[in-house]
Amino acid sequence: MAHENRGPARRPADVPAREPVGVPVGAPEWAAPALSALLDRAAATRAEAGDRFPLFAEPGTGVWTTTGRASWAGGFWAGLLWLRARHTGLASDREAAARSTGRLANRLDADTVTRGLIFWYGTALADTEEAAALRDRAALACRAAYDPVPGVVPWGAAFGGPRLLARADGVPGTVPLLAAPAPEVAGSHLRRHLELCLGTGSFRWSWQYEGAAGWIPRDDPPSGWSRGRAWLLLAVADAAHRLDACDPAEPVGRLLPGLTVPPADEARPDGPRDTSAAAVTAVALLKLGRRDEAVTLLDALVHGHLTADGRLLNGCHDLGAGTATRHELIWGSFFLAYALAVLTGLVDPHTA
Repeated sequence: MAHENRGPARRPADVPAREPVGVPVGAPEWAAPALSALLDRAAATRAEAGDRFPLFAEPGTGVWTTTGRASWAGGFWAGLLWLRARHTGLASDREAAARSTGRLANRLDADTVTRGLIFWYGTALADTEEAAALRDRAALACRAAYDPVPGVVPWGAAFGGPRLLARADGVPGTVPLLAAPAPEVAGSHLRRHLELCLGTGSFRWSWQYEGAAGWIPRDDPPSGWSRGRAWLLLAVADAAHRLDACDPAEPVGRLLPGLTVPPADEARPDGPRDTSAAAVTAVALLKLGRRDEAVTLLDALVHGHLTADGRLLNGCHDLGAGTATRHELIWGSFFLAYALAVLTGLVDPHTA
């Protein structure tokens, strides 16, 4: 169900408003109010979640499901708090963001390529030496995990199941995290995923390495998975800016979806939509310099799916498992807030 955006929620009484900053010429009039609403929602979420990490919230009540160990999505929560700190300029918001980033450290030793998502997005917007050190340690861990035979940083065993997997959601975050300390690893990791996932036929977002038998496609996530396109498009956009040898033209041409909020699974066009995929795509478009297309997509999100109190609804976490299929997702909120922060001049598109 779409929710009309009626402007930003009221700030909590104990959070003073920052003096308004100039909005760049050409920024849509709805961008700044929508960003304020999202970041006010982040303050309310922080009060509810405490030292835990929010994952997804019920569309009716807004109550969050949280985790104490950050999971693969913990970096998006820390990143959202850093956006709020930049927006308000308040020391209390900056301290809260720094604490959240610090709590990501328990995932450094986790055997998972999603350390790219966790530690890139959880540190890129930070301005502390501690966050920079955490990012460097995570990059070293990902570089050490790289396997030159299959040519990827493996999916890993942290979530159970086979370790030697290549999945589309293991590329974003990992590419910018490795681009400076290990550009050859970042490039190999991206190229192998593009070769596998795009192939010559239908998209396949997950592959298992079987030694002499090579790469074997897997059916989960399905080929119609909305975030498969979005995650790879984001990784290509980052690589185009950070890796000298990356030419984005061909993969962008194949990955770019229509400028609407996509179904969570293209094979189920009448099923749930996935606003989080659209938000990721909008950020990728801004990084690629395709601003008008990004604005079209963001307009649809803000006016069709963002509530007055800053909740981006209709995100689909896992349609196959029936998990959080029409919910507020922490990564959807982060990427929408980041895209709006770019439009309003709060951040550069390549900061994170």
